[in-house]
Amino acid sequence: MTDYTRLNEQLAALVHGVPHRIANLSNAAALLYNTLPDLNWAGFYLMENGLLVLGPFQGKPACIEIQVGRGVCGTAAAEDRTQLVYDVHQFPGHIACDSASNSEIVVPIHGDGRIVGVLDIDSPRVGRFTEEDRVGLEAFVRVLEAELW
Repeated sequence: MTDYTRLNEQLAALVHGVPHRIANLSNAAALLYNTLPDLNWAGFYLMENGLLVLGPFQGKPACIEIQVGRGVCGTAAAEDRTQLVYDVHQFPGHIACDSASNSEIVVPIHGDGRIVGVLDIDSPRVGRFTEEDRVGLEAFVRVLEAELW
């Protein structure tokens, strides 16, 4: 069980007053990857010219561009809603950047009244992510939104 209150306090301490968005997102990805159990990827895709483009992450190399509306990340951006996927192999149109991924959670990130990216986290374990993770990670993203956008 993850202590999301503590995790989000650690994130706030890391990014508060630091004016470097990419560096902050890099530290945020490292914090998640080294805190949450059973992950094989944690990072960000940032909106660029209508596409989600790979940003700071921890894990194996990943897909560079994702179209809005495609895969779990693109669906989260298109619907502006967190996607908590129990089994990615059952998700229509799932994009397999890493064949070891079996479950995923993606949280939209907002700035200036629009979606500026997504937080994407994968696990090799089917059913890894819960409602508790959704609530905690949405709060994690709110810290980033408040400090970086």
